[in-house]
Amino acid sequence: MEILLRLIVILVKAIAWIISPILDTYVYPQKSKRTLIPPVKSRLLTLSVQELRNRLRSRQLTSVELVGAYIERIEAVNTHLNALVESRFTAALEEAAEADDLIASCQSAADVEKLFEERPLLGLPVTIKESCALEGMTFAVGSLNRKNFKAQADGEAVKRLKSAGAIPLLVSATPEYCFSIETDTLLNGRCLNPYDFERTPGGSSGGEGSLNAAGASLFGIGSDIGGSIRIPSLYCGIFGHKPSGKVVSVKGHFPNSEDPNIEHYLVEGPMTRFAGDLCDLLQIMAGKETSARLRLNEPVQLNQIKVQYALGFEGINGWMHTSVDKDIREAICKAATHLNTLGLEVKKAKLPNLGNSMEMALSGIAGQDLMDYLLVDEGSSKVRETVWQMVLSLRGRSKYTTNALIFELMRRTGAFMPHSKMKLYIEESRGLIGEFASLLGENGVLLFPTLNLPSPRHKWSVLSLWAVDYTLLFNVLGLPVTHVPMGLNDRGLPVGLSVIAGPNQDRLCLRVAVELERAFGGWKPPVPHELDDQ
Repeated sequence: MEILLRLIVILVKAIAWIISPILDTYVYPQKSKRTLIPPVKSRLLTLSVQELRNRLRSRQLTSVELVGAYIERIEAVNTHLNALVESRFTAALEEAAEADDLIASCQSAADVEKLFEERPLLGLPVTIKESCALEGMTFAVGSLNRKNFKAQADGEAVKRLKSAGAIPLLVSATPEYCFSIETDTLLNGRCLNPYDFERTPGGSSGGEGSLNAAGASLFGIGSDIGGSIRIPSLYCGIFGHKPSGKVVSVKGHFPNSEDPNIEHYLVEGPMTRFAGDLCDLLQIMAGKETSARLRLNEPVQLNQIKVQYALGFEGINGWMHTSVDKDIREAICKAATHLNTLGLEVKKAKLPNLGNSMEMALSGIAGQDLMDYLLVDEGSSKVRETVWQMVLSLRGRSKYTTNALIFELMRRTGAFMPHSKMKLYIEESRGLIGEFASLLGENGVLLFPTLNLPSPRHKWSVLSLWAVDYTLLFNVLGLPVTHVPMGLNDRGLPVGLSVIAGPNQDRLCLRVAVELERAFGGWKPPVPHELDDQ
C-alpha cells in the first residue's frame, strides 16, 4: 500500500462520515418530491428493442411513430435534465421514413425476415454519448477548448449500430474529456439525475444514464475506462454492460490513446432499461467475428452458472474505504438468495488478495502516458500548472472543471506513487487477471458492489471518487461487468449491483442480469407511468 494515497482515502472517509449526516439533516433535508420529470404516457416507451422490432416487422408500428414518440419524450424531459448536447431530430425522422419505405417494399413475410436479419435494429432510435463520435455532430466532449469541434466520421461502434439500421437521435452530455464521475461542465452546464435533481446522474456517460432512466432513450451507447458506464447505470437505475477488454472497438472515441493496449482498459458498451436487449446490442457493437468468439448466440443454462458474492473489499483495505451502503449490501444478498432458490450453487467468495486494489486500479490508468491530456500547452511544469488551474477552478476562474483537473493531477503525478512502485502494481494486476480467471472459470460469476454509495449530491461526488477502484479495477483486469438495478432505497434513489465474469464470458453476466430483472423488476421509473391505450 502507498501511505500518501491511503491517507487521502482515509481522510475522504472521515470527511464523508462527518459531512453526510449534516447534509442529510440540515442542508438537504428529505423532501416529499425531488423530481419534476413528467410521467411516461406513450406505451411505446415501455417496450424493449425485441418487442418493438416485432411490431415493426409485422407492420403494426412505423419507425416514424416510434422515433416521433422518443423525440417528444426527449423534449419533455430535457428541459429538466440538461442531458442533450446536440440533436438531429429532423434527420432522424427522415431516416425513419426511409426505414418504413424499405419495410413496405418487401413483397413477402420472408423478405421482411431477411431484411431484419441483415439489419436487426432497422428503424429503432438510439442515443449516443458525445465522446463516441457521431459524424457531423459536436465532438467537444464537454471542453471549452474543443467547443467548435465536430466529428469527422462515425466511431466504429456507432458505425456498426447505424449499419444495423439504428437511427441516432442526439449526442448526450459528458464531463470534460470524460474525466469525472459527475456530468457538469463549463461548456454545457450540469446534467441532472431524474430521480432527484439535487443529485448527479454520474459520469462519464451521465447524459446517457439520465435519458435512459427518464424513459427518453430506447438504448444508448456509452464508454467506460474507470466505471463510466456502470456508475451512471447505478446512479440512474438502468442496465449497463462493460464488455471484456478488446471486445468492442473504441476507434473514433475521444479521449483515446496511441497505446495498442488501450482497448484492454477503454471499452464501449450498451446502456438500456431492458436487460434482455443487452446481448443483441453487444453482438452488433462487437461484430460477427468477436460475437462468435464470445459465444453470444449460444444459450446459457442458468442452473449451470456458479455464483459467488462479496459485499465489498475486506480487511484493512475495506476499512480504509467508505463503507458500502446497507441497501447495496442487501441487494447483493437478495440476489444471491434468489439465485440459490433456483438451484444455482451460491457461496461467499474467497477473493484473491485485493489489499492493493486502489494502487493497482490507479496505476493502470496513470500508466497511460499516450492518452490525451487536458493540459497540453500550459507551461513547462504540468503538475504545477495543473495544481494552479485547480486553485483557479475553485475560485471560478479556470477554463477547466475541478473534477477533470483532479483526474489530470492523478495521472500527472503517477497517482501519487513513485514510478518504480507503479510498475510493480501494474505487474501485480496482471497476475490478478489469472487469479480471477481461475476463480470464475467458464461458468462462474461474482456479485459485487458497483460502487459503495448511491448517487451523491452535486459537487459532493469527489467523496465517491475515492472508491473508484470498485469499478476501475475491473477495467484494469479487462473483465466483463454488467450493472443490474435492484430497486429504489427509502430516499427514492436507485441501488444495484455488478455481475462480473471471467475474461470473455460476457454471456454469463448478461444471462444473470436477465434473471435478476425478471425476479426484481429491473428499472423503476422516477415517477409512475400514466399510459395511454396505445
